[in-house]
Amino acid sequence: MKIKQFSLLLIAFVLFGFGLSAKLQKKVDKVIKSTYQVEEFSFDAKIIPVEIGKDLPSKFDEDNFFEIKSSNKFLGYAYVSKAPSKTAEYDYLVLLDPNLIILQTKVLIYREEYGGEISSKRWLRQFTGKTKGDEFRYGDNIDAIAGATISVRSMTNAMNDLMKSLKILNEKGIL
Repeated sequence: MKIKQFSLLLIAFVLFGFGLSAKLQKKVDKVIKSTYQVEEFSFDAKIIPVEIGKDLPSKFDEDNFFEIKSSNKFLGYAYVSKAPSKTAEYDYLVLLDPNLIILQTKVLIYREEYGGEISSKRWLRQFTGKTKGDEFRYGDNIDAIAGATISVRSMTNAMNDLMKSLKILNEKGIL
């Protein structure tokens, strides 16, 4: 009996323990198709060595950093993560070109009643075109949003951490 339960648990972990949820994957796919203007693409995990990943400001696991290819052409990277809002977390996506330039930033799921204005295309456009050498400063080169201060600061910090991490990975020859 215990072996059967363990086997079922192992199968469930293998099937559902890795990768994005179906809901997130559907949203990510839609943004990738629109941004890169492709219908068919591959979306494969880009594994960062654990010894390097542990020292990065951003989290890099097998289920949040991906290479995007279409017809065997490398299009860029996708980074999916969470950032804190006032009482919950929201999921966001950053799409990068092969040179690590931000093409698109999107809040995929926002779980709070207030602060969802950070999901607006206009506000997120502030990150587009930025590179691993750029730094974001709340209230300076990143606009504040009344009623969304915590989420804006959180997204700004998350983007700074990602850019620092990408710079380190690039300097180490991993990207």
